[in-house]
Amino acid sequence: QVQLVESGGALVQPGGSLRLSCAASGSGFSIYAMYWYRQAPGNQRELVAAISTGGSTNYADSVKGRFTISRDNAKNTVYLQMNSLKPEDTDVYYCNAVRPPPNSVIHWGQGTKVTVSS
Repeated sequence: QVQLVESGGALVQPGGSLRLSCAASGSGFSIYAMYWYRQAPGNQRELVAAISTGGSTNYADSVKGRFTISRDNAKNTVYLQMNSLKPEDTDVYYCNAVRPPPNSVIHWGQGTKVTVSS
């Protein structure tokens, strides 16, 4: 079992930066693909960034060039560096871990709130 705890959410001005962290407890972190999602009230959860076990990354078009996902398997942690933040980046950000088949399982964190406003 893996438990995920996000941190780093805050109020930041447009153009500012934040780094979100997602710390995983339990074993086997390195075999999980990791994702960051975001969701505003009343909206569907949106995939923001993904990182594979080998370090390959993918991003939503809306954050390409501004956000960077990374992972530190020694620390069981995945990060989301967010630069040039915009008001439309305001959301609750969720960490997600997916263990591949044959014993596939999905874990979610509780979310961390990011507010971009002047």
